[in-house]
Amino acid sequence: MVSVSGLAKQYGPRVLFENVSFQLNPGQRIGLVGSNGSGKSTLLRILTDEEEPSLGRISWPKSSRLGFLRQDQFLNDALGILQSVMLGDRLAYEALQGQSDSIPPDAYTLESRSAAILEGLGIASSVHQQPVSSLSGGFKLRVLLAQCLVSAPDVLLLDEPTNHLDIVTIRWLEKFLLQFSGALLVISHDRGFLDRISTHILDIDYQTATLFTGNYEAFENAKRLIQEQKKAQIARIEAEIAHKQAFVDRFKAKATKARQAQSRVKQIEKMDIPEWVESSRRYPSFAFPLRRSSGREVLKIESLGKSFGDKVVLTGVSGSIRRGERIGIIGPNGVGKSTLLKILTSELAAEGGHFVWGHEAQIGYFAQDHEAFLKKLDQTAESWLWQFCPEQSLGFVRSYLGRVLFSGDDALKKLSALSGGELARLDLARLMIQQPNVLILDEPTNHLDLEAIEALVQALSLYEGTLVFVSHDRWFVSRLAKTVWEITHQGLSPFLGSFEDYLQKNGEDYLQPVSLSGNRSSKVAKPRRDNREQRKNEKRVQEILSEIENLELEQKEIERCFSEDGFYLNTSLEDQRKLQERQNQNHQKLEERMILWETLLS
Repeated sequence: MVSVSGLAKQYGPRVLFENVSFQLNPGQRIGLVGSNGSGKSTLLRILTDEEEPSLGRISWPKSSRLGFLRQDQFLNDALGILQSVMLGDRLAYEALQGQSDSIPPDAYTLESRSAAILEGLGIASSVHQQPVSSLSGGFKLRVLLAQCLVSAPDVLLLDEPTNHLDIVTIRWLEKFLLQFSGALLVISHDRGFLDRISTHILDIDYQTATLFTGNYEAFENAKRLIQEQKKAQIARIEAEIAHKQAFVDRFKAKATKARQAQSRVKQIEKMDIPEWVESSRRYPSFAFPLRRSSGREVLKIESLGKSFGDKVVLTGVSGSIRRGERIGIIGPNGVGKSTLLKILTSELAAEGGHFVWGHEAQIGYFAQDHEAFLKKLDQTAESWLWQFCPEQSLGFVRSYLGRVLFSGDDALKKLSALSGGELARLDLARLMIQQPNVLILDEPTNHLDLEAIEALVQALSLYEGTLVFVSHDRWFVSRLAKTVWEITHQGLSPFLGSFEDYLQKNGEDYLQPVSLSGNRSSKVAKPRRDNREQRKNEKRVQEILSEIENLELEQKEIERCFSEDGFYLNTSLEDQRKLQERQNQNHQKLEERMILWETLLS
């Protein structure tokens, strides 16, 4: 158990957080959330002694093992991929190399564990002996993540582990973490990921950190309820004061009522109105109106292909898009999703096939790699955005900058000094000004915080044009996609329906990961069952589904108990512990039933 007590951190007059106290226990998976700049990564560095707190104390159990994934880690490019991962468990690795007098039991499984994790993260065994230098930046991050996971830590700290992972690999990571028996503290801007793995949410806001029980959705509901209750409390006290003050004002000069009026004056003096502190969370105000509509037929694609040297990325991609469609493009990393978008926006040339945009189609493109380009430009945020509407006034430009959270002098910041999230919001402001009737977005959520992602989903839900996007964020995809395009090395497979419908019909067997070797696992034909066996299986599936629904209802009831006003004040520690134990057992049962359900369907 890691115990944090009275922790505070400030830089000069700027307070990030103070009075932070919580415990990190085995079996807990805590999602760490907060606005950009609130101090999430700082808190992780303090927990690992990489940074000193301003105040407070952290207590670690003796001999506890720590796994820590940072965003600024680097690998030795000369080492082999598998060897780099094995170094994550340094004690076991050194024992195998004869550098230790004793060999721990897990040393003999180190190589197989490392290989299994690499394959789970989409790096095939055929490349495990190649040097790290042979990998792209995104796959190097996967090696770092594998190195962290193989260390068999007691406490696991992960800073944005889903960055650069595709949907399939994120699902693998979720399953791995759900089976992890130690304590987990994870920063993520992927709310679907947090919903599926978190038992608790640690929220950095109001210059402190508050621990909530449940996943991200339960946290949102509980926090909203607390805010509503506080607003109601303030309104109630203000109304009572106003009522008493009205009596005083009316009767203070009347001799028969003077004593009562004076009594109310004293009552008013004793009444304190709780201070309302604004949240540090800030939501951009995105909106994407159309300058004009496109024709009915927006795009026609015929047998597009693309290679880079000997590596074939796209083969025989064909499809069509009509006005108003919302298409989510999915598929493992390296299969050509971004390449397809670059071809369609004339950023790259195809090597086979062709495509035609329809009448009046006006394209707005958000590139995944816009950050590197923008940081090279010697412009301010204001001057860069103004070039897309030179006929407009400075006030017009400033209003759009304000909508994406560039206020005051922020507008005069150089592009080179902006964070990834700031650059992403600025590029989205460009699209708002241009008002295209076709939006093509490549991983738009990569650098956005949870608040910006939520605001973007809301704006895109109201968008009346045609939307085509690539995203690894399943919550984002599930909220927006009405048609799913899965791209494989064999071409494009369209599915008319939501992402949930797609998964329900095709399941995870259809989403076999494409590994770094570029090979897709082949689909194995299911043997036919006789009618009796099939009916028996279908009955069992329905029974399991019924159990899952009951367990989910029970879980929601437990979460409701935790979020009730005054729960922690009015409930004994023993009863809190029992409810927490019941929640953990219920969660484990739910996971087991889900696995059984998936097995019966396979």
